Amino acid sequence: MVDSTVFTYTNKDFINDVCSGQQTRLRFDIALRSRWTEKRNAGLFWYHLDDLETRILPGPCSYIAQLNIMRGTKRRKPQEILSVRQNFDPKQFNFNKINPKELLLELLKESESSCEARCHRNGSKRNCKVIINVSPLEFGHCLLVPEPDRCHPQILTPLAVQMGIETVLLSADPGFRVGFNSLAGFASVNHLHLHGYYLNHQLRIETSPAEPILPKKNLYRLLDFPVGFLFYTQGSDLDLTVNAVCSLTDTMIITRGCPPQKERDPSSSRNGVRVIVWPRLSCFGAKEESAFNVALCELAGHLPFKNREDYETVTEDRVQDIIRKYLLPQEEFSELQKHVMKCL
Repeated sequence: MVDSTVFTYTNKDFINDVCSGQQTRLRFDIALRSRWTEKRNAGLFWYHLDDLETRILPGPCSYIAQLNIMRGTKRRKPQEILSVRQNFDPKQFNFNKINPKELLLELLKESESSCEARCHRNGSKRNCKVIINVSPLEFGHCLLVPEPDRCHPQILTPLAVQMGIETVLLSADPGFRVGFNSLAGFASVNHLHLHGYYLNHQLRIETSPAEPILPKKNLYRLLDFPVGFLFYTQGSDLDLTVNAVCSLTDTMIITRGCPPQKERDPSSSRNGVRVIVWPRLSCFGAKEESAFNVALCELAGHLPFKNREDYETVTEDRVQDIIRKYLLPQEEFSELQKHVMKCL
C-alpha cells in the first residue's frame, strides 16, 4: 500500500510562470491544502483559524496587517535562546516529539541533481517532513523540517534552502511563501525548520527594484526599505542560489517574483523565485509575547498583530520605526556586502 503522506516530484513538476490572481491548483497545492484542512477539521490546531481580519496600511509600502489574537496566547512557549549557533538540546521540545497526526506530507524527489548529490555525500536519502504549525499565521501554515532525525539546530543547510525554493516552485499559487528566521531573529524552536503558508495578497518585495551586485551569482541588492540581499532563480541554477544563501541568512523569505531590474515592474508575471535575505541585529532571550516582534514575515511586509488596538492604530511610519531597530546600520551592511562579494 502506498503511503498517502509521501509526495514525490521531479524538476518537471516545477511551475516556471504564474500570474497573480490565477486559480489553477496543481498537485502540490491540492495535497497541501486538502491535508491541512483535514487536520484543522480534526481539531489538531490549538485554535480554529477563520478568515483573518486584514487591512492594507496607507502608504507606498502597502504593508499587510492582520489581526490574529489567538496566536498571541495559544502557542508553544518560546525557548530561551542565548546564541545564534546554540546547540540542539534533545531535552527541549523538537519536531521529533510531535503528535504523528500533525504530519502533512513527506517530500521525496525522484531524481537528484548535482546540487542534491552534494547535499547527501554520505549516500543518505534526502528527507523533508511537512508538518502543521499548531498556531497558524494563515491558511496552510506548515513547517518544513529537513532531515528531522539528524537534529540540526536552527541554522540553514543547503538542503533546507533547496527544499524551501523547490516547494515554492512546486506551487502554482503566487501567494504561497516560505520563510526562515534564525535564532538571532526570534526563532522559537532550536530544531531546523522553515515556515510555509498562503497569503492571498501581493507583497511589495515581489516587484521591488534591485541593483546588481554579482549577477553571475544571482546576487542583487534590494533598493526598497528594508534593504536586503536578493537572489533570483528560475529553478535551473539552484546550486548558485543555495550555496550563496546559506552563507549569510538571518531572516529569509522565498516568494514568487519578477526578474530583478532597476525599475518597479507592475506586471503580474512571476517568472521565477525571489529569495530575499535581511541581515539583522541579533536578539536573544525568550520572546516577549506582548511585543511586536520583527521575526519571520514582518520584514517582507506581512504584519500579524495579536491585539486589536495595535492592529487598528498602527501606521506605515510606526512600522518602519520598529523595523529600523532590528536592521544593521548602513555602514555595517556595506561592509557585509563587500565580505559577501569576496566569498562568492
